[in-house]
Amino acid sequence: MMMETTSRTVFPAITRRSSRTLAEEAVEALAAPIHSGQLKPGDKLPTESEIMQQLGVSRTVVREAVSRLQASGLVETRHGIGTFVSDPADTPLQIPLSAVTTAVDALRLLELREAVEVEAARLAAQRRSAAQLHEIRQALDTLRSLEAATISDPQQTVDADYAFHRAMADATGNPYFQEFLKHLGRAAIPRARLSIDLKAHARYLRSLNKEHERLYQAIAAQDADAAAKAVRFHLGNSRMRLERALQTQR
Repeated sequence: MMMETTSRTVFPAITRRSSRTLAEEAVEALAAPIHSGQLKPGDKLPTESEIMQQLGVSRTVVREAVSRLQASGLVETRHGIGTFVSDPADTPLQIPLSAVTTAVDALRLLELREAVEVEAARLAAQRRSAAQLHEIRQALDTLRSLEAATISDPQQTVDADYAFHRAMADATGNPYFQEFLKHLGRAAIPRARLSIDLKAHARYLRSLNKEHERLYQAIAAQDADAAAKAVRFHLGNSRMRLERALQTQR
């Protein structure tokens, strides 16, 4: 049953940060009362005009934010009636990546990746073909070349890092591992949510690539236990690095 909200919903204020778009800020603001339970399944969201007034954003931004919430399964829009909070029982399990907008979100995502990629590394070591191993090597070589170069934008390394983990997932021969990493996209790489100076980023890459090399060597040797251990070590270190970065940016 659909219910109208009985009191005015108050959304968190938007504080614009350079690394985020207004739409991402609006998504987080609109999702906050749903996650907190202020808005419950079946409750109706305020009108576009009300949201625009509260958040101080344009109608285009509001519509994009609502569209992202729809894609994540958090809300549903009924033509001519309004937008309502979805019932979780009526929506498929999804990872709402539109809401992965902060370093804290990335930290939570890393915990999920560790649970999945440990087994992916084990299977990749057991099943990888020569061609798949070559793809993993190519991604790692690209990362190493970026480490050696003078990089004006640390975000350039995110694609190569993601390609390395995608190549490992492909080597499992299991399409579900492949789809999992494909779905996460760049959100899987934690530094995509951080502002890192060039010197710190160079140190970060050196540590990262040593861990990637260890993982690659285990997969190349088809040592499943070593591969599982290497990716656990790598993602565990990534969590610690992200936690330290969060401390310095507070």
